Amino acid sequence: MKLFLDTANIQEIRDGARLGVISGVTTNPSLASAEGIGNSESYKTAVCEISDIVDGPISVEVISLDAEGMIAEGRDIANWIPNPWVKIPSTIDGFKAISVLSKEGIQINQTLCFSVNQAILGAQAGSTAVSPFIGRLDDIGLQGIDLIKDIVTVYKEHSIETKVLAASIRHTLHCTLAAQAGAHIATVPYKILTQMVEHPLTTSGVARFKADWEKIANA
Repeated sequence: MKLFLDTANIQEIRDGARLGVISGVTTNPSLASAEGIGNSESYKTAVCEISDIVDGPISVEVISLDAEGMIAEGRDIANWIPNPWVKIPSTIDGFKAISVLSKEGIQINQTLCFSVNQAILGAQAGSTAVSPFIGRLDDIGLQGIDLIKDIVTVYKEHSIETKVLAASIRHTLHCTLAAQAGAHIATVPYKILTQMVEHPLTTSGVARFKADWEKIANA
């Protein structure tokens, strides 16, 4: 399972990239807004900077609600950087836009997916990846990871090439469960990425090795 960073914070992306474990980045209007990015030009500048840091797919979301607007935005975004995945929501107009843009060779990240049916429709329309939001399903009392399992099962059964990208990751267990469920990608906030590194036995083990070495060195 590949790991993407889910952020628009440039420093977090730089720090994550230095670990050598990040294969891509996902952004959205909410993440951009949290970083003080308030218009399309500043968003484009940030996306170009991200693309310079990470040599992998960079997901950039459209903000239009109608198919025509999504298509126009998607075509524009596709020219921003060498490695864009245009994020389009799982709506009627979204599927129309996915169908048009995918036929033009534009890579699509189908976002806000909450059902197997939406994942099936997106794959048929030409989505490169589908992003089930597992944390938001957990928030309403469902098991978000079950959706990952179900989509992976259906895609395998029918030899569908669309990637399953686990999104709305809320904690490190989500990452483990997504990998076990067969997700091709998980996109995680930087905080979760750093938490994946941590284990108390690693911390105590490093401290013990250092202490034992110092005993010998000071003998």
